Amino acid sequence: MIKSKLYLYFHFTVKRSEVECLIRLFYSVVGKTDGKSGNTGLDHNKFRGILHNIFGMTDDTLMDRVFSAFDKDNDNSINVKEWVKGLSVFLRGTFEEKLKFCFEVYYLNGDGYISREEIFNMLKNSLYQQSSEEENYEGVKELVEIALKKMDYDNDGKVSFADFEKAVREDRLLLEVFGPCLPTAQVYYKCQKLNLMRELFLCMCVYKISGDQTQGSYILGKH
Repeated sequence: MIKSKLYLYFHFTVKRSEVECLIRLFYSVVGKTDGKSGNTGLDHNKFRGILHNIFGMTDDTLMDRVFSAFDKDNDNSINVKEWVKGLSVFLRGTFEEKLKFCFEVYYLNGDGYISREEIFNMLKNSLYQQSSEEENYEGVKELVEIALKKMDYDNDGKVSFADFEKAVREDRLLLEVFGPCLPTAQVYYKCQKLNLMRELFLCMCVYKISGDQTQGSYILGKH
């Protein structure tokens, strides 16, 4: 049975009921109630809705990359095992797991390096456009050079995982330096102080029933 296998691998195993709840939530969102895995999975749109409504993510590029980080078999669909495993790291992962997760999100073309162009695009997308296009372009270019100077230890014009790991271990504020790709501190606080599955259940219910693009994050922050 798929539940018994999932218990063994993830941070939710301290409470088997959490794994069971995540499995039920998964099948509820994909619209399948018999609990059989088959070819059932979350597509891009449903997963992006969850990232936006529940976890407050807004950057389209980074949401697509988070989807790819969850989708380990690269079939453009997140199955139940990928769902539970991804949320395990997303919400309860160790520092090392989150470090690897963020790096995987940031190398946009999948080559294992964060290039100068990728840094530019991520910073451009994550910054508010409050001045002219020319000023923004020059400002982002300057930030790219600062980031590379801080993180490119071997001076090859790109950031490898070894570069990223060394920089983040020296300054943990650099973990999400190229844009938010993990739940906010508010979500982490809720997970610690309140029942994690209760939080997700309430938010997922609102997301599924109302279809509202703001209600999930509103409830997570207010109730």
